[in-house]
Amino acid sequence: MFAELRQAAFEWLCECDPARKTAGVSQLAEDWFAGKLPIDNARELTHIPGRPKKPELVSPRNLEHRSVHTFKGRATLIHALAHIEFNAINLALDAICRFPGMPQDYYVDWLQVAAEEALHFTLLATHLGSLGYAYGDFPAHNGLWEMAERTGDDLLARIALIPRTMEARGLDVTPGLRARLAQAGDIDAAAILDIILRDEIGHVQAGNRWYHWLCALRGLEPEATYSMLAELYRSPNMRGPFNLEARRAAGFSEAELAALGQKTYPQQESSGPLPG
Repeated sequence: MFAELRQAAFEWLCECDPARKTAGVSQLAEDWFAGKLPIDNARELTHIPGRPKKPELVSPRNLEHRSVHTFKGRATLIHALAHIEFNAINLALDAICRFPGMPQDYYVDWLQVAAEEALHFTLLATHLGSLGYAYGDFPAHNGLWEMAERTGDDLLARIALIPRTMEARGLDVTPGLRARLAQAGDIDAAAILDIILRDEIGHVQAGNRWYHWLCALRGLEPEATYSMLAELYRSPNMRGPFNLEARRAAGFSEAELAALGQKTYPQQESSGPLPG
């Protein structure tokens, strides 16, 4: 059964069309939780991850930063958030199909995450359309997937550096983004970010749960192991302010919260706002 789920996740990971990917992931989750899992093996699987020809992927330093108080500036920010959510769908699918031999709850957790990321992308893409733009109209960066590629050979590193680091960063930055959009009068966008923050707590919580499970399985001390992995894989340095309430709800310990921002590592390029 889980071999079938992992195959289905792989097929949707390879899907390039955003509308087909989001609809397919949502249907996959619905079918799984209903106890059925039809699989379409007819598609040619050539792209990992599957994504459309646009947006153009550029270095984060080449992305324009626009004020949310301008119409285009707001659209640019919504587009950036939609791109992060699109990447997050692929990350969750990759977590299912790349790593075999995990307990049932692991695959169920990341299937639920993938379905919620698909909802987030759809909400943001629809709102972007109401502003007169579409996903792909602005350049974007590839930071999240680049970290996924670096951690593709070790599930512990993947869990440590994606949900527990880069996606957890969304817990910190989303309230500020929401406030800026609400202040600019974009109440619909602010409401979408409320949904994203609510769900993202659960996504990071899943990351924490499986990180500690893997550390226990391998006989590793979690905090020291995280520091080692963050340095080895060049984790982005984190600066405050931190959303301690959301991080607590997502399962970070008080010792981990106290250590936030105290260590620096050889740094990769900043990848911008990271709700997921």
